[in-house]
Amino acid sequence: MKVLVTGAAGFVGMHVSQRLLADGCEVVGVDSLDAYYDPALKAARLARLQATPGFSFERLDVADRAATAALFESGGFERVVHLAAQAGVRHSLQNPQAYAQSNLVGFVNVLEGCRHAGVGHLVYASSSSVYGGNETMPFSEGDRVDHPVSLYAATKKANELMAHAYSHLFGLPTTGLRFFTVYGPWGRPDMAAFLFVDAILSGRPIDVFNHGDMKRDFTYVDDIVEGVVRVLGHVPSPYRVLNIGNSYPVALADFIAAIEDALRMQAHKRLLPMQPGDVPATFADVSALTALIGFKPGTDVREGVRRFVAWYRAYYGR
Repeated sequence: MKVLVTGAAGFVGMHVSQRLLADGCEVVGVDSLDAYYDPALKAARLARLQATPGFSFERLDVADRAATAALFESGGFERVVHLAAQAGVRHSLQNPQAYAQSNLVGFVNVLEGCRHAGVGHLVYASSSSVYGGNETMPFSEGDRVDHPVSLYAATKKANELMAHAYSHLFGLPTTGLRFFTVYGPWGRPDMAAFLFVDAILSGRPIDVFNHGDMKRDFTYVDDIVEGVVRVLGHVPSPYRVLNIGNSYPVALADFIAAIEDALRMQAHKRLLPMQPGDVPATFADVSALTALIGFKPGTDVREGVRRFVAWYRAYYGR
């Protein structure tokens, strides 16, 4: 099977591409390799993929309409995993145009490419952020998600609506996966695990928002990959959206304690108020995902953190 993976040099994109290659798929990866975070980390991820038979790469921004259309016209893709996006809640407060270009313009270009190329299944990354300030836990796909509290969340909700329109109008099979706080080796430098480990090893205090009164459904990257690959290979319905998370919210204090244990160092905490666009808790109901593919994420956060710390120390020589 020939699969296009957008955002292939990204955190989840690299891991998904590796798994598809291991399963015998031919993978075409695209990525803009922008400088939102350290391009050297993206280049290192890409180098791992390019050393694997069956992988080819094209540097491309999916917001480029002509280039994306040409990619699909010549690609012959049977399936598409769309992970390219401008990520991050807080960055959307400073640079909203990046989110409009990548997450809205880029997404419709991918939809158009899939439509005209007759792609058999589009699986794309949505986000737990679409639940906004919902207080009913756990979050279920049937909950209303009409009140996003960040532009990033609004763009992800818009992706789900756009996909629904294409599924309805053109019969394009689409599955949106609402990721819940993904972490693990090769992770993004703007996310909590990376920020905390880097600060602790450097002797700097860590920023703990909402004075530590936060819970997150931390989901290990291998569990995300398993879900993505199983969903991709499943006989698709015209349209669906699914949660994919560990379904076990962890207090931020416990997540920090797991990092301290793995590092054998104590964190110096700087307690701060809640950041604009943030939410106090996330918690995934994954019953629909499990019923569909027979898989439920479940990596214990202490084990996942241990693996992340081991990778970080090896990669950065610290």
